[in-house]
Amino acid sequence: MSQFFQIHPVNPQARLIRQAVEIIRAGGLIVYPTDSSYALGCHVGDKHGMERICRIRALDGKHNFTLVCRDLSEIAIYAKVDNSAYRLLRSLTPGPYTFILSATHEVPRRLQNPKRKTIGIRVPDHPIAQALLAELGEPLMSSTLILPGSDMPETEAAAIRERLEREVDLVIDGGHCGFEPTTVIEMSEGAPRVLRQGCGVVDGLS
Repeated sequence: MSQFFQIHPVNPQARLIRQAVEIIRAGGLIVYPTDSSYALGCHVGDKHGMERICRIRALDGKHNFTLVCRDLSEIAIYAKVDNSAYRLLRSLTPGPYTFILSATHEVPRRLQNPKRKTIGIRVPDHPIAQALLAELGEPLMSSTLILPGSDMPETEAAAIRERLEREVDLVIDGGHCGFEPTTVIEMSEGAPRVLRQGCGVVDGLS
């Protein structure tokens, strides 16, 4: 049975944030709000957590997992970023974007795209997500909460808890946080290009 925390979406309660991070560090899988939608998250080194996400979302081996980072300096640890990529990242973060970048050796191989050795990177603009990342001190391995048979992310925490209460360890209710996934930008193969248009607006990219 999952736990259920109601956390203020603007001023997150520090006590609940600490408890949520304790669950993550103990190998827990959580549902948490971002600036685009609700997402699943676990510790970056948690292989079992990744397997649980794959099972919940019915994902195959081609899925690009995302490392949700606190800021640009953390991105550089896990992804190869040249000067032009850095300028684009700086202009769009934090925000509802996922960037596909070449992974560094710090990224576990199981999280990388098996053929292209890439990883999704994200810096969310949401107080609860940022508070979790600050307390955790490292990225969350994450995936948008889109359930099998649906094209859109889940939006209501109570409904998520009812459906996934035996599949996850914690559902964080941060209120309504959107229902459109991030805009995905491919940046590992030359000029950046939009792979999926989501809620993040991008000018000048095709």
